[in-house]
Order: sequence, then structure tokens, then C-alpha cells
Amino acid sequence: MSEIPPEDVAQEAPASDRPSTSQLVEQAVVLPGEALDLPATPAAEHVTLNEQRVRQVLAMGGGDWAEVTARRHAEDDDDIMVINMGPQHPSTHGVLRLVLELRGEEVVSCQPVVGYLHTGIEKTAEFRTWVQGVTLVTRMDYLAPLFNETAYCLAVEKLLGVQAPPRAQALRVLMMELNRVASHLVWLATTGLELGALSVMLYGFREREEILDILEDVTGLRMNHAWVRPAGVSQDLPDGTEEKVRKFVADMRGKADEYETLLTNNPIWLERTKGIGHLSQDQLVDLGVTGPMLRASGLAHDLRKVEPYCGYEQYDFEVPTATGSDVYARYQVRLAEMRESLRIVEQVLDSLPGGPTMVEDPKVGWPARLALGPDGLGNSPAHVNHIMGESMEALIHHFKMVTEGFKVPAGEVYVTVESPRGELGYHVVSDGGNLPYRVHVRDPSFVNLQTGGPMVGGLLVADVIAAMSSIDPVLGGVDR
Repeated sequence: MSEIPPEDVAQEAPASDRPSTSQLVEQAVVLPGEALDLPATPAAEHVTLNEQRVRQVLAMGGGDWAEVTARRHAEDDDDIMVINMGPQHPSTHGVLRLVLELRGEEVVSCQPVVGYLHTGIEKTAEFRTWVQGVTLVTRMDYLAPLFNETAYCLAVEKLLGVQAPPRAQALRVLMMELNRVASHLVWLATTGLELGALSVMLYGFREREEILDILEDVTGLRMNHAWVRPAGVSQDLPDGTEEKVRKFVADMRGKADEYETLLTNNPIWLERTKGIGHLSQDQLVDLGVTGPMLRASGLAHDLRKVEPYCGYEQYDFEVPTATGSDVYARYQVRLAEMRESLRIVEQVLDSLPGGPTMVEDPKVGWPARLALGPDGLGNSPAHVNHIMGESMEALIHHFKMVTEGFKVPAGEVYVTVESPRGELGYHVVSDGGNLPYRVHVRDPSFVNLQTGGPMVGGLLVADVIAAMSSIDPVLGGVDR
């Protein structure tokens, strides 16, 4: 091994010339209105262990934390304590971080910090075909994947100038309403657990399992289904699904009554939810809040009524509202919405039209004819026999559609659906190619999360859990 020449060996600066750790940290303190700049990178021979540690702290620390702590440092208020709640906290409904300023047990301010579950789905969609985009967007709001699939596909269909067949639209409504009930059950179960109602958690997940079994029967998966496709759905209902759904609807109505018996007049539940997290209707509208939070303030805004899609205008249902605009009112609205969803599901089954589940146009419709077999979901035997043994042209078309997809005319659309959390919007741009030019999502969890700060000010720490839970945020949709 050759020796390093003495002139190439890094020489450490004299101790008297090196700043102390405290001096470096003081240089990095962010005062209100100032930007956070890293100290200038010193020459390699002058990098000390202390400087390395400071730079690591700055690199790993969040700007939000630095801003809050610097403000408290400047105000010199010894009664204020700054703490992190999350992102590992089980009661923040995902990897949500709340920077809380406390005076004793009272919350002075709350600053939500997001981004810990960022996956780059919107950007990734620009490098996938229009059909492949479904497998990405379904992973955003993982408690309501069918709503993401439907909104995205409605946007693509609007650009294409096509509509899914009537049966496909009815099936979308059927599955979305089941998915809405499942999502509200998760909210009820987790909120119950966080406020001490352990039985409600067990019951909520018990009923959700029945819905997930139905979704698995139809799509092949419990979540992240990629079942809704541009111009239709991937496959029809398997035999026996209608009877299974009807049985669930009948059972679920009785279960909803049980939830009300347990909670609605429960003195502990009332104490933990009544008057907690109150926001006026004007505040909610100013913040762009939609969904159960807005309807709990008395405003009956529901896109299924205001701007119907997928044939919602032909179904008879009410838009539940409440007037308390607190955690309890949001509980009332979500419980009532589950009942209305069950009404819609029954109506869909009673009026389910026949016909195909995908448009007949071979240049747009997905070529595969999927079916559930003994080894799971896959191409139907008849379709495999056709492309492999009967028609070379069909095989070529299948290959081209799967690998390259179809081209979408140039244009720009914004399409919305009413998800369990509010207005879910897709802004989709096409440049005329087989890949999206831009896909941007208005996720209701992200918008509604703005209410966290004004809602919890003045509450106790224990009430922060109830108030934030009433937003029902799903961080996959917030960060995406």
C-alpha cells in the first residue's frame, strides 16, 4: 500500500480558531420572517465533529419546528412548551405531525406538518399510460380507493368524449357506496378507540371486514383495486354477489342502530365530543372545507346532488346535515351517511341494468376480458383462446393496447366526485399522446387539514385527538 504524501493530509484548524457548538447553533436559529440558511460549507480540512453535528441537525430538522421554537425563543415566554405529536403517534391517523405550543395542558397553537408519506404519484402518472394511471391513483386515499379510480377515469372519459355503459356506471355507484360505508366505519372505529370506546372499534372493523370480502369477490383485492377503468370496469359481478350485498345491507342497518345505542346518548361520548373542535360555517367555507365537516355545520352541499355523475340523479337519497359543527355533529352526519349509502346500494341492485361493462370500441376498451378463476383474477379462458388460437390480429391489438395504450385527444378537464371526506377533484391535461401530460389531485383530506390549527386552539391536549380525528384525514391522499 502506497503512503499518502504529507502535503495531501488534511490539517485540522487550531482549536482557538474553531467556533464552539453553541456558537454554530446560535448562528442557525431562525427568527420570525428570516430564512433558514445552512452555514457555509467550510474547507475539508476545517470540518470538525461539532460542525458536522450541527449540519446534521439542520438537515434532519423541519423548518416548521425551527420556526416555532425560534418564535418562542424570541418571545422569551417560559410558560410555553413546544412538543411534537406524531408522526409516529397512533392517534394522528397516519404519519401526521402536529407541532403544538402548550401552556400547561392548554393548546396555544397547532401547526400540522405533512409530507412524510409523499410518493410522487402525480408525477409518476406522467410516465404511465392512461390505463396504468389507475393503479397509481387508487393508492392515494387508501381507505376510499374506488373514489380515486372513478374520478380519474371520469376525467379520462371526458377527454375521450365517451361514457361508460349504463351497467358499468351503476356498478361504480354500487361499489363506491359500499366503499363509503367501509371508510366511515374505519373513522368510527378509530375515533371510538381513541376516546375510550373500545367496543365500537371492534364492531366497526368487524363490519368493515364484510365489505372488504365483497370488494375482494368483485375486484380480486381488498384494497387498491384498479377495478374502475377508463370507459368501464374491469369485470362484472361474480355469481352470488347480489345476494351477499343484500344480506350485508339488511344486517348493517341493525348494526348502525347498535352504534347509536352505544354512543349517541352516552355521557362520556357526549363529554368528549360536544362543543369540541367547533368551527363556524363561514370559517369552513373560507377554508374550502367540504364533505361531512361542512355538512355538520348545516350546509347540505353534496356533489352527488349538486353535480351528479355516474347516474346518481336517478337514486333517491337525502343529504344528512347537523348544526353543531363540532365532533359530535360530524359523528351524527357520518352515521346518517352510512344509512343513506345503504339506501343507494339497494336501489342500484333493484334497478341494475344489463349489458356490457366496457365500451365496445376496441380502440378504447381494455382488450382483456377478465374473470375470476381458481387461481384468482386473470384473462378469461375464452379471451385467451381467441387471441392465442383464433386471431393473429386480435393478439397484435391486445399487445399494442397493453404496452402502448390508447391516445387521448389534447385537452384539459377538471372532474369531481363526492368522496367520504369531501370534494375529490382531478385536473387532467392531455397533449394528445398515450401518456398524461399532467395529473393533479384536489384531495379533500389535504384541504380539510387546514382546520386543524383554528379548531384546536384553546382546547386541552386530550381534546386535540378528538378534534383532529373528526377531520378524518387520510395521509396517503394528503401527501401523495
